[in-house]
Amino acid sequence: MKSELTLAFNEITERFGLSGDIVMEALEAAMISAYRRAVNASSAQDVAAKVHLESGDVTIFAEKEVVEGVENPQTEVELDIARQYDSAAEPGDMVLVESTPEDFGRVAAQTAKQVILQRLREAERDAQYDEFAEREGDMVHGTVHSITPQAVTIGLGRAEAILPRNQQIPGEHFRVRDRVRTYVLEVRKSSRGPVIVLSRSHPNMLRRLLEMEVPEINQGLVEVKAIAREAGKRAKVAVAATREGVDPVGACVGLRGVRIQSIVRDLNDEKIDVIEWNPDPGTFIAKALSPARVSGVYLDEDPGRGKTAMVIVPEDQLSLAIGRAGVNARLGARLTGWRIDIKSLPEAAADSVHLLQTDGSYAEMAEEEADAVAQLEMILAKKAENRPITPEEYQVMTQFVDRVQTEVHRRLAIERARAAELRAQVPEQAYTLPLEETEISTRVSNLLSDAEVTNIGEVMERLLLDEEQLLEIPGIGPKSVEELRDVIETIEFVEPEPEPAEVLEGEAELAEEAEAAAVEQAEEPVDQELVVEAAAEVDEAAAAEAAPAEEAEPVLEAPLTEAEEEEPESVDAIFAAVAEQLGIAAEDEEELDEEALEDEDGEEDEERAERTRQRQKRRVVEFDPESGETIVRRRRKKGRDGEDWEGYY
Repeated sequence: MKSELTLAFNEITERFGLSGDIVMEALEAAMISAYRRAVNASSAQDVAAKVHLESGDVTIFAEKEVVEGVENPQTEVELDIARQYDSAAEPGDMVLVESTPEDFGRVAAQTAKQVILQRLREAERDAQYDEFAEREGDMVHGTVHSITPQAVTIGLGRAEAILPRNQQIPGEHFRVRDRVRTYVLEVRKSSRGPVIVLSRSHPNMLRRLLEMEVPEINQGLVEVKAIAREAGKRAKVAVAATREGVDPVGACVGLRGVRIQSIVRDLNDEKIDVIEWNPDPGTFIAKALSPARVSGVYLDEDPGRGKTAMVIVPEDQLSLAIGRAGVNARLGARLTGWRIDIKSLPEAAADSVHLLQTDGSYAEMAEEEADAVAQLEMILAKKAENRPITPEEYQVMTQFVDRVQTEVHRRLAIERARAAELRAQVPEQAYTLPLEETEISTRVSNLLSDAEVTNIGEVMERLLLDEEQLLEIPGIGPKSVEELRDVIETIEFVEPEPEPAEVLEGEAELAEEAEAAAVEQAEEPVDQELVVEAAAEVDEAAAAEAAPAEEAEPVLEAPLTEAEEEEPESVDAIFAAVAEQLGIAAEDEEELDEEALEDEDGEEDEERAERTRQRQKRRVVEFDPESGETIVRRRRKKGRDGEDWEGYY
């Protein structure tokens, strides 16, 4: 038969939905706390508790010092008793021994009850927080428990959540025990448990409803690109297909609007426009203003003002494009990320005519459009007199406005490109140089600071782009501008030195090896006999070129390539090649040329030619096809053994 403790234990685990380990841990902690209060034990003393569910008994173990004679039973234990729990115990050791008090009854049970309830509440709060923290950003179903002017309390099963007034759909009313779907906006901890904040006006609630109602979105065939929503009034959703052949708008609307109508009813009859997303901003903006028809969209990406789109609509579509209280235009701007300026076609036509007539920079275009301007003035006069305008005249206005606005935005693009080039001329250091650290007068510096011009870079930028921007600042006149120019001319901007490139470990090792090889080559002894022979061969080659062809003996030469035929190698090049093969150092070149210099200064041309012929008899220049190099062979005299031999290099 199960004990009462076992029954209570099982009831707690089932009622609060907690695991047995958590409840057992709380129960043992409660027993330890009850023991400390009962015997007034120190917090430094180690205490452990063991709960036996089957029998309902509780055993307390306390850490005590092993001694020969016990003076304080709460902290000391005899050696014989200690060895019942630890056979290796010795005097002076600390051992956990059973210390369950005899009167461990009513007071302990009351303390245990309080601690258990506290631990259970904490565990329940942590479990609730962990559960709903994972569901933050998801949809939940709940029941209305109570209604106040500030918020609506909604039960979510094990926990309660609040729906603040500012997160409710305007005009929506609730009744107790109503079932509602809400969006989990935030989950945070507090001393009284997790605070779960719900919302029904957040744009992501519409996203979650679409995911629940449209299978194509869950399957990844349709993607929700953007959502703009004013809860209770209107919402716009931009969708795109991720696979060819899928109609994203049709999938979201459903057959006869079944899918979208279900969402509309859930959002208190909020109107929802589903449009197809387009990568072209002009086309996307035109669709975002649906159901209004758009005649033209002209984009202006100004770095200072941001992205602005001027939208031209027919006069009868102006109110539809703006919407009630401007809601359609606001949602279109939020959906696309562009600032939208909507104009009617007659208004845009009047502005275009005025621009051509008053702006001298458009004089050439005004001459070309003179006939169209006259026709537009007549159409606008009919409009002012409330006379009907034919569709053909509307077409003329549309084409005229398109030509003028296209030219205007083309010039704006050119002007911005020019401004970007001028800004690139301003050194980066100028933007970090405050006005106070220059020789600009205090009066001018204060006037510029009041106009939010705080550094020299901004002053240089305005001087380059348009000097009138500085003259428009109150108190700044031509003399002040001239002062600014003089100060800027005296400032020298030093370009920062480039940071030294990092040398990789492998590159450093290669550099060290190359340096060591160069040192070894420089220290390597040079065969002076080979050096003299190489110099002599170079002299003979030069003399052979100067001597008559019939007097020189035939020399075997290698076939020349096309590059060699076009540019014959000079004597210096031949010498450099031979010296490189022999490993001759550069500092020994002067010794190689001594004999050649003596010949040029002391010998006559005939003697030099004769000497050259004698040398040519002992040398042959050949081309080695295996190595691809030209080899100079030298015939030597007979050796001491009487045999002929020849050495070559």
